[in-house]
Parts: sequence; C-alpha cells; structure tokens
Amino acid sequence: MTLSPARLRILVAALLSVSLLGALDHTVVSTSLATIAGDLGAIEHMSWIMVGYTLAATVMLPVLGKLGDVVGPRRVFLVSLVTFLAASLVCGFAPDLGWLVAARVLQGLGSAGLQLMSQTIIARVTTPRQRPRYMAIIGAAFPVAIVVGPVVGGLITDFWGWSWVFWINLPVGSVALALALVAVPRLPGGAHPRFDIPGAVIFTATLLALVLAVTWVGDEALRPAAIVCVVAVVVGIPVLVAVERRAAEPILPARILRQRTILVCLGLSLVVGAGLFAIVAYVPTYIQMAYRTTATVSGLVPIATVLGMLVSSLLTGWLVSRSGRYRAYPVIGTALGAVGLAAMAVLPVGTPLWVPMVVMALVGIGTGSFTNLIFAVVQSAAARSDLGAVTATTNLVRQIGSTVGTAVVGGIVGFGVASALPAGLDAATLTPALARAADPAVQSEIARTYHDVFAPVFLGLAAVYACGVVIAVLLPPGRLSDETPQPTASVPARQPA
Repeated sequence: MTLSPARLRILVAALLSVSLLGALDHTVVSTSLATIAGDLGAIEHMSWIMVGYTLAATVMLPVLGKLGDVVGPRRVFLVSLVTFLAASLVCGFAPDLGWLVAARVLQGLGSAGLQLMSQTIIARVTTPRQRPRYMAIIGAAFPVAIVVGPVVGGLITDFWGWSWVFWINLPVGSVALALALVAVPRLPGGAHPRFDIPGAVIFTATLLALVLAVTWVGDEALRPAAIVCVVAVVVGIPVLVAVERRAAEPILPARILRQRTILVCLGLSLVVGAGLFAIVAYVPTYIQMAYRTTATVSGLVPIATVLGMLVSSLLTGWLVSRSGRYRAYPVIGTALGAVGLAAMAVLPVGTPLWVPMVVMALVGIGTGSFTNLIFAVVQSAAARSDLGAVTATTNLVRQIGSTVGTAVVGGIVGFGVASALPAGLDAATLTPALARAADPAVQSEIARTYHDVFAPVFLGLAAVYACGVVIAVLLPPGRLSDETPQPTASVPARQPA
C-alpha cells in the first residue's frame, strides 16, 4: 500500500511514539523499582515487577506476529496500544505486588504488540529500499530509552511519586492513539484467516518454560523449579513439532527457515542479543569497581555505547535506502564489535575512563550498523503473508539471546568475583561505595579482581561477534528493490535481488 508523504510522516511519528513508550516503560520503571517495592512491602520479590513484563513481552511475540498476519497488523496494533494504556492506569493504582505484577504482564503483552506491529506496518506500507531508513527511525526508541529512561524515572519518582511512572504513559499514549487511528491504514490479513490455537498454546508454554529456566537456574532456591522447566522444554519441543507439522498455518512456518537470507539474519539477531545486550547491563558495575567511579560517572560508558548505536543505525538506514545494497554493513559491524570487545578485555587497570568509553562506543557503532537493518532485509526475503511471523521470529531470537547471555554473564561474574576477592571481603555485601571507602591497597585488589573476572567475559563476547562475522559473510549479496511488493500466497519467497 502506497501512502502520501504527509500520511507516511504522521504514521512514522505515531509508530515512533508508541515504540518509545514501550522502550521507556522498561528503563523508567527500573529506576523506581526499589521505591515501588518498598511502598508495597515486597522488597524480596521486587524482581517480579520487571520479570513479569519481560516474560510477557518475550513469549507473546510469535503469537502476536502470526495474529497480525491473520487478522491484519492494524487491529493487533490498536488493541495492543489500548491494552498497554489500560494496564498503565491499573499499575499506578496497584495496592499490592500481585496486582502490580498482573498489570505489568498486560503491559508487557501490549508492549510486544506495539513493537512488533510497528515493524510489520512499516514493512507493509513501504518499498524494501525505503524500509531501512524508517526501521532505523523507529529503532531509535531503544537507545533513546536507555539514555533518557533512568533520569526520567528518577525525576518522576522523586517529585510526583512512583504511580506517575506508569500514568505518564496515558497522555503520550492517547496522542499516539489519535495519530494511529488516522495514519495507520486498514491493512488486510490473510486471504483465508486461520489461527493455530493448539500450536500457539504449546509454543507459548514451551517458550515460557525456557525463559524461566534460564532466569532461575542461577538462584539456588529456585534451581529445582528451573529443572522442572527444563523438563517441560524437553517434552514441549517434540510435541510442538508434531502439532505444527499438521497445522494448516503454523505459528512458525517452516518455509521461512528454508531461506539463507532469513537464517543469516536470525543468526545476526542472536549476536546482538547475546553479544551486546548481555554485557550492557553489567558494564556500569565493572566500571564502578575496576575504575573506582561513582554510579553516575559509570553510566557514561553505556551512554557512549547506545549513542554510537543510535548514530550508526540512522546513518546506515539512510545509506542503504539510497543504494539498496546492505551486505557490507553486517560484516563491518560485527568485525568492529569483535575488535572493540577484545580491546575491552586487554585494557589494563588504571586506564583513563575515556578509553573504555571510546572502545564501547566503537562496539555500539558496529552493532548499530546492522541491528535494525536486518529487519528490513529479512522482511524483503519473506512473503507478504509471513511478514508478521518473520519479524516476530527475528525479535524473539534476539530476546532469547539476550536472556541466555545475560544469565550466563551474570553467573560467571558472580562466581568469579566471589571466589577471587581478597580474604575478608564478601561479594554479597560489597558495594561500590564500600569499595571506594576501603584502603587504597584493598581498592587496587578489588579493581584487579573485577578486571580479571570481566576480561574473559569480554573475550567470550568478542568471540560471539567473531562468529557474527562468519555469519554475515554468508549473507547472499543483493539489492533492496524500489518496487512495492504485491500480495502473494504463502509460498517460499525469492531472495532479495
């Protein structure tokens, strides 16, 4: 469907607004987490405020993607936005943790639909050549949320109270809803709408068990539950395969996995999740301990990373939209990421702080050069009837990589620090403030410990990016078309020419 330039600009503004809402909701709430849990008397279970949101946003991706293909992305988008706003209202009135977690699950479900349908709608109303530019604009919501979210969350909590962390979504979301009702076209669903309900239930349950197993395995108290989840995954996968082979329209169509372009893009999405997203959460702690800085100063390193991602993503999107050629960017980007992370591993203790800032900015630039581009490429390789499914699968692979990578990095760091700290220091109670208050000799020992523990982690993630270089080289050469794809049946699509 071709839109007028004015309507397309309004559409992009609406999609960017809701994408920013979903991204900010995660980072804004993280700053207010301790205050919220303390007011509700549930400090020991406060992680569920974030876990409930993340679980819903992850496990519902394949279902929502397929639903968008069946009934049309506009319906799923509008229902997701209304659900997100209603859940935000309920969150602010939550009288206890159970109420809040239930509302956060609904928020996560709405957020997943907003993110996914935004990408799918852009794919349906633009040519393959235009998509990289618009995908980069919508994708800018993530790095902006990382930079702005914690500050906004802190200010709202301090001056208005934590309920407004959720209620602030309502005026912004209402404007976005009004824009969306005007700008989002009525895009048709499948010619013969059929939805695989048994496959959706089994897929969601299996994926939920997988995410919970990865999340809980590092907690000794929850390890038995993690083992039960692993068993559920082992049982669920063959059952899912059997059900999906008989389904007329499976949740994850096997045909989309038969194309090299799509498989390569899924591999690159996994690199982003397991390579960058897994380490960004731990970089501030590393900087505080190894470089003996405050929490505020340590935030400069991840900020440099995401700003590098933002600039690189926007520039790459513009360049690819001009030329149509995309193959070089993932190769160069993964190589830059591997070099940057390897450099982080060998930086000596005592290096000036601007050095890791520059190095991690390089990692961000490399990652940004393909993190949103691969969505445009993977959509150009899929049939029109599979756009939602292939977009959901790409997002899902990234999220699973991030979840597994974060759990692995957290386990290595936790075990390594606990076993290597000098005698008399307890890793469970050692905070950056206590480390800075210690004797200079002890500070140096702590810094060396964290450096020695994180060095192999950075090397391991550099190896992930090095594998990404190999994957990127396998991407078939091609050029994104300037022609609007015509509706096609659900058959294997041609590689982008």
